[in-house]
Formats: sequence, structure tokens, C-alpha cells
Amino acid sequence: MGLKNFVVMVVVLCGAHGCDSGGGSGPDVVGEGRFTLEAWADNWFALYVGDREVAEDSVSISTERSFNAERVAFDADYPLVLNLIIKDYKADDSGLEYIGTDRQQMGDAGFIMQITDSDTGEVVAVSSSAMKCQVIHKAPLNKDCEKSADPATECLSEISDEPADWKSADHDVSGWESASEYTAAQVGTKDGYDEIAWNAAAKLIWTSDLESDNTVLCKLTVAAP
Repeated sequence: MGLKNFVVMVVVLCGAHGCDSGGGSGPDVVGEGRFTLEAWADNWFALYVGDREVAEDSVSISTERSFNAERVAFDADYPLVLNLIIKDYKADDSGLEYIGTDRQQMGDAGFIMQITDSDTGEVVAVSSSAMKCQVIHKAPLNKDCEKSADPATECLSEISDEPADWKSADHDVSGWESASEYTAAQVGTKDGYDEIAWNAAAKLIWTSDLESDNTVLCKLTVAAP
């Protein structure tokens, strides 16, 4: 994950679920800057402003069960060209998890975020259906392979590289789908989600398929207030 320029890498200092800053107020803010990102992912995310990575989930995507809230401060200028890489855990390219156990299954997914401008105290960006998203890892295509004894062979997938220059402000997203919004019950939120006081406009999002869409790119541009 070559980190360029100013990058805030969220470091686990108090366990996989973040540090409590006191009074049950959730994880401490990591880094400094005008903007503060608050996010929760099932299972992993990285946030870029343009092509500059400003935040990354503190728990590796290779961790089978990783549900945690993050707070990261960063500097940037308007307009904010927000680019997200969001991943659901999968054991391999079959898209399944717990392979070879009685819990073998397709995983589900979900992501929520909000960004606050400390100069005004206002939430200036949230995850919602206003985001445009594209799937670059989809598996299994044939969901009936979920209990297969040989999912690596029997489960079908569609895997593609990140589009060239997709983080640029003028990248054409007309063919991308609008993010789908979900309830906490649909996503099955846990561990860390309730540590953040979410703005009413911030929604749990993913694509239209919580089970098979494993790696998703999402974009949102925020104009100056």
C-alpha cells in the first residue's frame, strides 16, 4: 500500500476495537488537521482525498472478524474529492469465509462515515446514496456454491483491477451505481458502531449485493460550503 505524501495510518494502541477517549466516547482521534473522519466498516476501508491516502482501517483485511470504529484527522482543501476502497473479508477469491468449517458462508458487508470540518463544526460529508460505487471483486456469482466442499473450484467470480485514474476529480462515474443504503439490522452492525454519534444524514452503505460484492470503490465530491 505505498503511502505517499502525508498519510495518517491508524495504529492500534488499545486493541482491535480502538481506544476509548473516556466516558465511553469511542476511539481517540489519530493525527491532526482541519477535518475529522469518523468511520465504521465491515470489514476494512481506506480513504483518499484525490490520490493521497489520508486514513486506513487499523485492523488488517486479513483479520477474519474485524469490526471497529475509527477517528482520523487530516488536512485538505475544498473541493474534497473523496475516494474510498472498501473491502469485506473473504478467505480467498471464492468470496467465502470460514472455509472448511461448519460456519462456511458468504460474508455480509457495510460501511458508514461522516467528516466534520473543525473550522465550522459542521458535518460536511457523509456516506449515502449520493456516492457512486463500482465493484472490482464479486464472488461468488453462483451463490449455491456457498456450502461447496471445493469452493475455490466451484465458486465463480468477477475480478478486475482498479480503473486507471479513478481517483481523479474528473473520472467518469456515469456508469457506476449509486450506493445502496441499509439499516443497522440489515448490516448486522457490531463492535464499535455504537461508539460514534452518527449524524442523521450518515447512512450505512454498500452496493446492491451485501453478500457477493467484496471489494468496492466509491467516490464523492464535496464542494466548499
